[in-house]
Order: sequence, then structure tokens, then C-alpha cells
Amino acid sequence: MMKILVSQQAPSNFTPFEVIQSKYGASLEFHPFYMVEPLSAKEFRAEKINLPDYSAIVFSSRLAIDAYFRLCEEMRFKVPETMKYFCSTEAVAMYLQKHIVYRKRKIFYGDGSPDSIVALIGPKHKGEKFLIAASAGSNMDAMTSRFDSAGLDYTLGTLVKAVPQDLHSLDIKSYDMIVMFNPSDVISLKENFPDYNQGDTKMMSFGKSVVPAMQQAGLTINAKAPTPEAPSVGKAIELYLAENS
Repeated sequence: MMKILVSQQAPSNFTPFEVIQSKYGASLEFHPFYMVEPLSAKEFRAEKINLPDYSAIVFSSRLAIDAYFRLCEEMRFKVPETMKYFCSTEAVAMYLQKHIVYRKRKIFYGDGSPDSIVALIGPKHKGEKFLIAASAGSNMDAMTSRFDSAGLDYTLGTLVKAVPQDLHSLDIKSYDMIVMFNPSDVISLKENFPDYNQGDTKMMSFGKSVVPAMQQAGLTINAKAPTPEAPSVGKAIELYLAENS
């Protein structure tokens, strides 16, 4: 039986993985390697960002939205009703309703790409001063390069951070495959198991950002996803097992 560890929370829809277990006799375990937490007001102040200076903010995640409004509360900054919000997707934009009254005239959303955000800004909002909400250690080059090309006035502000979880309850050497998604997964693995040696364990990367981190850590990547044939984690694992069983 192949034992597979997936470095995320168990999905709400487990059906694809049940198929893998019954078809290939594989055992799947889900355990997040890290959690995302908001920065404290003290940590944020170290960035020397003055919140009242910004007339627009760019969000790429719901966690960043929660972190922003929590910081505003801690720092006693009342967000003006004139603030404009540019969100990566509609789902992120709709989440703003948790904190503000949703008004289309000040909330805009793209298709998930940095280009769509810059297109939304266009000439009409070019005069705004933007705060781009980021996660510590995340690669925001794609976003900032588009803002630079468009001549926009912006600051990159870290609002959330990845905190490694305690993985010592896992018998890490017992897994035949480990699937990782984020550079923070690699950091957590190394922090929890400083002497970790991959040995015969197969490694699957899901997403481009984790690949350099895995390679830098000396891990051999045996399968990369997503691909057109394997757009989901379940499908990627199933294809790997089909080809290597």
C-alpha cells in the first residue's frame, strides 16, 4: 500500500481521493504544514507604512482582508468610505461584505491575473495611491512589475505570515510520497525535521512557486502538477499511480 501525505487540510469533497484509495489501494493523509496568521500591529509598524496615506488597496486573498481590517482596528485607523478596493477575483471581492457595505462604485475585481487588476485601474484610477496586500515570503513580482510598467504609485505591504505547524506527530519517513504546494511547506518540513533525508520518498510539487524552494532544499521532484491532464491534486496523484503502479 502506498502511503501519501498531502500538506493541506482535508478537502470538503473527498470523493476523488476515495476513488484513488479503492482503485490503487493507496492511503492518503492530509496535514497542513503551516498556517497563515495576520501580522500584529507591532510587526506591521516595523514596515513603516502609514495606512491613512493610501486611497486604494489591492487584495488577493480573504485572509489579507481580515488582516487589514484587524490592523486598522488595532491601530485605531478608521477606513474612509472613499477607499477603493481592487480584488484578484469576485470571490475575494464578495468577502469584503464581512467588513464593509458592498458598493460597486468602489469595489472592483479581476480574473485572478495581475493584468486584470491593472486593466481595472486604467486611466480612471491611476491617480490613487495603492497598498498591495502581501503575505510574508510570497513572490509578488508579477503584480509589482505590472504596476511599475503602468506607472502606478504603490507600496507592497506584508499583512499576513506563514507559521510552521508542529509536525512531530507525523512519522515523516513512513510516507512513500509527499505532496507540497507552497515554499512555506518546505520551510516547515526543514524546521520540523532538520536532518530530513528524502531517500526513496517520492515528491510531488503542486504549483510553480514551490518548485524552486524544493530544489533549493535538495529535494528531488518526481512529479509536477498541475498540468492540462491533471488540473487537480486528486487527478495528479491518480495519474502518477496509474503510470507507476
